[in-house]
Amino acid sequence: MGSVAGHGAATAAVVLVSWLCAAAVGVGAIGANWGTQTSHPLPPDTVVRMLKDNGFQKVKLFDAEDGTMSALKKSGLEVMVGIPNDMLWTMATSMKAAQKWVDTNVSSYFNDGVSIRYVAVGNEPFLETYNGSFLQTTYPAIKNIQSALIKAGLGNQVKVTCPLNADVYTSPSTKPSDGDFRTDIHDLMIAIVKLLSDNGGAFTVNIYPFISLYIDPNFPVDYAFFEGASSPIVDGSITYTNMFDANYDTLIWALKKNGFGNLPVIVGEIGWPTDGDRNANAQMAQRFNQGFMTHIASGRGTPMRPGPVDAYLFSLIDEDEKSIQPGNFERHWGIFTYDGLPKYQLNLGTANSGGLMRAKGVKYLEKKWCVLKPSVSLNDPKIADNVGYACSMADCTSLGYKTSCGMLDVRGNISYAFNNYYQKNDQDDVACGFQNLATTTGQDPSTGTCRFGIMIEVDSAFSWRLQGLGSNFLLMLLLVLLQLCLSFS
Repeated sequence: MGSVAGHGAATAAVVLVSWLCAAAVGVGAIGANWGTQTSHPLPPDTVVRMLKDNGFQKVKLFDAEDGTMSALKKSGLEVMVGIPNDMLWTMATSMKAAQKWVDTNVSSYFNDGVSIRYVAVGNEPFLETYNGSFLQTTYPAIKNIQSALIKAGLGNQVKVTCPLNADVYTSPSTKPSDGDFRTDIHDLMIAIVKLLSDNGGAFTVNIYPFISLYIDPNFPVDYAFFEGASSPIVDGSITYTNMFDANYDTLIWALKKNGFGNLPVIVGEIGWPTDGDRNANAQMAQRFNQGFMTHIASGRGTPMRPGPVDAYLFSLIDEDEKSIQPGNFERHWGIFTYDGLPKYQLNLGTANSGGLMRAKGVKYLEKKWCVLKPSVSLNDPKIADNVGYACSMADCTSLGYKTSCGMLDVRGNISYAFNNYYQKNDQDDVACGFQNLATTTGQDPSTGTCRFGIMIEVDSAFSWRLQGLGSNFLLMLLLVLLQLCLSFS
């Protein structure tokens, strides 16, 4: 066995050379997905600064929330703004609604200095788990948004796309060259691809090797990464040693077979979660994301599509409000924690990237935690219901087999659940009651890889606190804000 130190130095040299080469060939700019399904969002200005500090050049959004869009004004970041699936029917059935959406969410911000480049119509609308809910509305929605962009005079500057899961194409033999679009949506896919091609748009695909590993315990682990696989796929003269290249090229073959071999492709989402599953941890996420960055930094692309790869990492920040129906890992895709701390070192190969930089100016609540009282017996019959309540209202996805808090004992598990609920409710004293089972402490109970978090300050968490308040209070608040606006106008 060779020297580990020597191997590390050699690897670092190869990576450095590949980045220098990437600069020469003009590697595709790297972007990040910025999701906002979180109880305590970081202020949008803080996130924009974090994106720029870390050398990201592009950002992909899932909606067009005003605070987010306003923070991106004159930022220099290229923006892909999203239309959620629940709006597809409206966009598909009303040209007037499509025009209004474009005027409100594209034209106004574009004119104010937001560098909007794409409108993402829907998000993975053809997932088989949706049971065809969006089959009738996606194409007409894309068509109407495209027409609305042209009518607004933005047809040349802003392009439509539709982020699709990689399950819209398949290869019966697993060889990329046998790839084609799914038979049940083949004609629909060709119609969408033609519309994108005719209007200078791009095909956006989300590729997730992690999900393949999650679904199939027999999936070869090293094939999900980029260091060379022990079970490669041989396709004619091409040998595929990683899933990304093979999956991407399956799409290229599907496009090529149907007459659209030159359509630009964007990788809308790619990444690896850090918690909530035995294969989700910081080490594997760092291995995958750094491997991907090094792979695309070469500028070589894939065997069927040489050249720079246009990609958005998924995702920027953890989101504790995401649905965990696909799995507990859903809330842990971020390369940063909820409060903007880097989870691991990642060199993005950009001018700014000597490693990830934390969010600046984040304000925290007091250094106190909610834990199970030491005097409480584990046989207390009230414990189970209280832990169940805490986990149903907060986030316990870090508890479980081979997760970041999987090593906690029973008391630790209970305390973690209580603390998460307490922090999510802004350290409200009432939120650390649990029928007199819990108490607050100034001593951090974090241990090993298990972090007992402290929530960021209340003003950053406005949206969460409003969820628990009545509609009369909201109406009063809106009236007060309106009065303030009028007094300043």
